[in-house]
Amino acid sequence: MTTRHAHAKDYQHGHPQAAAQMKDAAIKFLGTLKPDQKAKATFSLYDGERIFWYYPPMNRHGLKIKEMDANQRQAAKALMATGLTPDSNQKANAIMDHEAILGPLEKEQGHIAWERDPLLYSWTIFGDPNSAKEPWGWRVEGHHVSLHYTIWGERVVSVTPFFFGANPSEVRKGPKQGLRILGASEDLALELMNSLDAGQKSKALIFDEAPADILTFNASRASLPKEQGLPASRMSGTQKEILMSLCAEYVNRVRSDVSKERLDSVRSNLDNIHLAWGGPAERAKPHYYRLHGGSFVVEFDNRQNGANHIHSVWRDVENDFANDAMRDHLLMYHAI
Repeated sequence: MTTRHAHAKDYQHGHPQAAAQMKDAAIKFLGTLKPDQKAKATFSLYDGERIFWYYPPMNRHGLKIKEMDANQRQAAKALMATGLTPDSNQKANAIMDHEAILGPLEKEQGHIAWERDPLLYSWTIFGDPNSAKEPWGWRVEGHHVSLHYTIWGERVVSVTPFFFGANPSEVRKGPKQGLRILGASEDLALELMNSLDAGQKSKALIFDEAPADILTFNASRASLPKEQGLPASRMSGTQKEILMSLCAEYVNRVRSDVSKERLDSVRSNLDNIHLAWGGPAERAKPHYYRLHGGSFVVEFDNRQNGANHIHSVWRDVENDFANDAMRDHLLMYHAI
């Protein structure tokens, strides 16, 4: 079977409303900043900073919420919301707020690894949102949130890497007991894995133990072996429906007018998407899964902190950071 790779050029439809809303929100955000803040928040589109990303707590470039006044924070959050659905926007904000749960939890356990602060999330603009000809982009990043969007005219040409994490993945005490921000991405996968017969499970299981983290880590280009595990072509109709719902759980974190093409591409290539699993198919035990078909890759890992710490990411191997689209742009307008 020939693997179809979805490239940026496959996404030919415009997203005029999304592009316009992102542009307006970015310009409004920049308009609220003082010169020294703007210097922190802006980079050239061609700066190497644009393709550096990571999801642990660390010292980041960009302008932190902590460094913004109330008006600037409102404008920053409004920009983030332009790339997300109402549900995923709520998730992103909940993950940021989760730092206020993790901090006291680590202190109680006597393990203080880093300052846990919902205000340590950074906003960055790459390029000029006012430009009619040049691509531009924006990023929101901090512990367990990493969002990257690239816009070119009326098209949102890239929305990946898209990372969400949660620690704890389930809040087990306190006012928010029972909260599972990323519960659906875990529950659907377990439902799918536990629906498989013995032969299917044997094919899907590629690791006896869950790896320590997602295997693509923070690579600027996701590099994986060819698809491993159980292809959807060997699944029943019901199992394929669960697999599609699981893929959609990731793709539908992006606003619907932008995600539709990507989701259609996944659906048309569903038979070639492989489920690869590591560890037991049990929520309370360390487990990992990967969905991989062509350029579409999802990774999920819940191993740390007694299988109560999720890392999950959606990658587009060919077009993370708009690599495919930028290649076309550089060939057309710049000498490379």
